[in-house]
Amino acid sequence: MSASDVTEPRRGRPSVYALSFGLLLAAGVTLTVATLGSLNSLRLLRVSAVLSVVAIVVAVVSVVLPRRS
Repeated sequence: MSASDVTEPRRGRPSVYALSFGLLLAAGVTLTVATLGSLNSLRLLRVSAVLSVVAIVVAVVSVVLPRRS
């Protein structure tokens, strides 16, 4: 049996990974707005941190999930 005979399930979903990228961009925008506002609001910093963590989780999920046929 050669390596070309063995087919592994394809992994990764580009659409979910794109969602993760969008979340990361939103986290960056939120952090920028908080910085421009001289960090008057800790809420914006917390929102940015939460968006970053969610983006990381979604990125990992997008790689782990098998692709649809």
